[in-house]
Formats: sequence, structure tokens, C-alpha cells
Amino acid sequence: MNADDIARDAHNAEASRLSRDNEKRTNYQELEMGPEDVPTFWTLYFLCSAIRSNVGLAQTMNEDSGHDLASVLHLSPKQVSTGLALFYVCYVIFDFPSNLIMSKLSPHVWMSRIVIGVGIIGSCMAAMKAAWSLYLLRLLLGIVIAGMWPGMSYYLTLFYPPSRTGKRIGYYFTAAQLSASVVGLVSAGFQEMDGLEGLVGFQWMFLIYGIVGISVGIALLWWLPDRPLKPGETRNREGWRRFIPQSRPALTGEDARLHYEDLTRVYKRKAWGWKDLLRVMMDWRLWPLVVMYFGVVGVGIGVQNYGTVIIQAINPSLSGIDLSLLFAPIWICDLIAILISMPISDRYHHHRPIIFSAAALVQIAGLLITTFAGPTGSWARYVGLLIIGFGLGPTVPNVMAWSNEIFQPRHGEVGVAAASALVSGLGNLGSILTTYALYTGWPEDENSSHPFRKSNLVMIGILCASIAAAALMLVLLRAFGVERNLVEESGDDDALPDGAARREQQERGLGRLRLRG
Repeated sequence: MNADDIARDAHNAEASRLSRDNEKRTNYQELEMGPEDVPTFWTLYFLCSAIRSNVGLAQTMNEDSGHDLASVLHLSPKQVSTGLALFYVCYVIFDFPSNLIMSKLSPHVWMSRIVIGVGIIGSCMAAMKAAWSLYLLRLLLGIVIAGMWPGMSYYLTLFYPPSRTGKRIGYYFTAAQLSASVVGLVSAGFQEMDGLEGLVGFQWMFLIYGIVGISVGIALLWWLPDRPLKPGETRNREGWRRFIPQSRPALTGEDARLHYEDLTRVYKRKAWGWKDLLRVMMDWRLWPLVVMYFGVVGVGIGVQNYGTVIIQAINPSLSGIDLSLLFAPIWICDLIAILISMPISDRYHHHRPIIFSAAALVQIAGLLITTFAGPTGSWARYVGLLIIGFGLGPTVPNVMAWSNEIFQPRHGEVGVAAASALVSGLGNLGSILTTYALYTGWPEDENSSHPFRKSNLVMIGILCASIAAAALMLVLLRAFGVERNLVEESGDDDALPDGAARREQQERGLGRLRLRG
């Protein structure tokens, strides 16, 4: 055998090994964290979303017997809207620091702390007796739950390249949609428990969901994988860490090695300080994302908290159980849209702003139908709510995934943690607007010839602002580029930090954006 034959055999052997590694990379990316395994994040987000949004359903539960939230606590419509909004005030303030703490500590410990806290506060809501107790518990709920949603987005970047996080964020986000539907359906059963052991229906709902939340939060200490370690590295068990249960590793053996090669950047954690945070906050790319999130999350939370109130305005003759049952299909439509659109969004991730804007236009169409279609009592208006639900699905996951794609290459791990928290936290100012100033917070609007016409038009306005921000972001990125700090000035693909970065550059369309060192 001559030298050429030896070189050719070596080349073929190396090509075969690389082919096997690429196949294994595809396989490991679906291990443990895949949607088919009913991931832990899905469960915790389902419960936390249920506990957070139950207060919206409580407004109409057992209303015919005077056991709805406002009647039991002697609340005015303005006090109800104030209680709803106070949650988001604390959420906006504490989202950012909570996510930064999670990036410093063990993610599975911090997530467990969040869910246990949400469960405790949720259980306490069964004991509310007056407006002050509603205000206090909603404030505390906003504090303890802050950082959960952006923390989930940050956590995914520890295991997946940013361009592949959209589908998975969407899968986890379906927990909120199924939660809204299931809670709506199950609340019909809680209404049948009205008066049992001296508790009204919504009190049973708060109590049971809270107890389940506490149990799941404790289980997360064993159930949720911690951040990945380099092959052969052992986790630090000194100090307070020795008292914390060790969770199972997400990847082991060959899968762990492939993950290390594919996402080396995750394992090279750079200590960050105030200057790094300031650079993230001063990055102009952050603020269009905040405006995009502001509009769509404001509409989503508005529909979530006031969906049964809007349906009741459409047809005042409906009972509390009817309202709960009609509330659920809105979120089933949302779920269907996520499952259809997010795999497509990941495949064509450079078109995320177009997919986002199309979904926002669907919401606008639904709001117009809900407001103006037919006379009061027309079922066409209810169809408008279903259309809104379908349009809501792809919007929030696309914003969070796009944030990961832009800020991880530019600022590393702290960029993802800070940007996702700021986008989620500041964007939730839209939730404050829709829960405090609109619907029951705007009494004159309820009594117009088209109930809640002005509130719905305000929501259309903030959706238009979100679409404008997406268009502006797209134009600016085309003009100025992503400016990836992880790319050397040479522009050589070999200078990219790991296999995933090179693959994204060559195979998944990032080259369509102008890159600057």
C-alpha cells in the first residue's frame, strides 16, 4: 500500500467519524430535554401559570350565588384591576436581578425556589378577605415568580445553540396555553365544590393548585438537571451546596463529549461585572425587542385576565360554568399555532421578525372581529377571540428566541441572562397597561354600544407598535449587522468558538446578516 492509499484511507476514516459525530449530535440534541419526555420546565410553567392566572377566572366563578372574587372580598372593578396590575409591577422590578442571580447560582436550585414560593403564595390566596390581602399577595407573587420565564430561556442556551431554542421555548410556552385551557375547564369542577368545608369555589382552586405547586417545587431539586459540566469534571459540593440534593445530569458519556465540542462557549464561563451589564443595557438591539414584547404580552395577559369578562359582555346570559368552558378554546388555538409555527421559525430563523409580524396582524384581525362583528350576543365576536388566541401563539417565543440569537454571540452568557430578563421584565409594562387601565379598569368602556371597544383599540395600537419595532430591528440588523463579538477580525470560520457556531454560520442562514467583528 503506497502513501496515497494510506492518506486516502485516513481521510475516509476521519470523514466517517465526523459523519457519525454529526448524526450523534442530532440525536443528543433531542435527548432528555425533548418535548416527548414531558420536560420538567413544562410542568413547572404549567403550574406557575395556573396559579398566576387563576385570579382572572375567580372574577366570574359562582357569580350567580355571590361567591365570585369581587363579591367575597367586597371589591370594586377598579380594585380588581389594581390587584391584577400590582403583580406585574413587582415582576418588572425583580425579573432582571432574579435572572442574574440564577446565572451565578445553580439553575435547578433557583427554579425550585421560584416554584415553591409561587405555591406558598398561591395557597395563601385562599385566605384572602379584603382588598389589602389581594394587593399584598399579588405583590408577593410578582416578587417570587420573577425570573422564571426569562430563566427558562437562559437555561435552554446552556444546552442548545440559540437558533435552535425557538421551538423549545415554544414547547414550554404551550404549558401556559394548556394551563389557561385546563384551568378554565377545571374551574367548572371547583365551582361545584362551592360551599364545601366553608370555602367558596375559587378558594378551593387557589388552595389545591398551591399545594401541588409546593410539591413540584421540592421535587425539582432532584428532577431538573443542573448546568452541564465538562467531561470528567465533578460538581462543587462545598459549603451550602452539600445540603442541596444532586440532580441527574442531562447528558453523560459520548453525548456529553459531543455537547462540549458543539457548545464549548457554555463551558467557558467568563466572570462578569457591572461594566458587562451596562454594555448589554446600552446595546441598541435590546430596545426594539422590548417594544415587540410589550405589545404582544400586553394583549396576551389582557385576554388571559379578562377573557371571561369579554365573553360575558358578548353574551350576558352565560353562566359562570359556561364562561369557564368557553375560555379554554382560546388557548387551545394558541397551542395549535405554537406547534405549527415554531419548528418553521427555527428552520428559517432569519425570518423571525416576519413570522412575528404576521402573527401580530392575525391578533389585530381578531380584535376587530371581537369588537365590531354583529350585534351584542353574536357568536362571531367569540370567533374573534379564538383568532386572537391563534395569533398570540408564535409571538412571545419568537421574541425570546431572537433575543438569544442576538445577545449570546455579542455578550456571552451574561448577555442572554440580562437581555432575556430585560425584554421580559420591561416588556411586561404592557401587562400593567392592559390589566390596570383597560377593561374593568375603564368602567365607561364597558357600557358603550360596543363593549370594551376602546380597550380593544388600545390593544390594536400596541400591537402596531410591536410590528413597527420588528420592522425597524430587521432594517437596522440588515444595515449594521449582528456584530458578533465571538468572531475574530479575520472572519475565518475556524475562529468561531465551537461547532454549533460554525454550523449556524454555514447551514442555518446567519450568513444573511452582515457580520462585524
